[in-house]
Amino acid sequence: MLMIGAWIDETGTLIRNGDSFAFRRDLGGRYALELRCTPAGLVEQRVRLIGTLVGDNLVNADGVTPA
Repeated sequence: MLMIGAWIDETGTLIRNGDSFAFRRDLGGRYALELRCTPAGLVEQRVRLIGTLVGDNLVNADGVTPA
């Protein structure tokens, strides 16, 4: 299990979760995302997520890019 403050660099699928976004991990599970900008063009696409774990299954994303 990852500790808060852990660096996240994973691939998966960006999904819309109501008014926010989530990340479905290739490794299984899901992260809620804190994003600085809205990557609307990447929804339901395979992406690479880079960020920091800031809570239980919550990642502050530094970047979401096509995988």
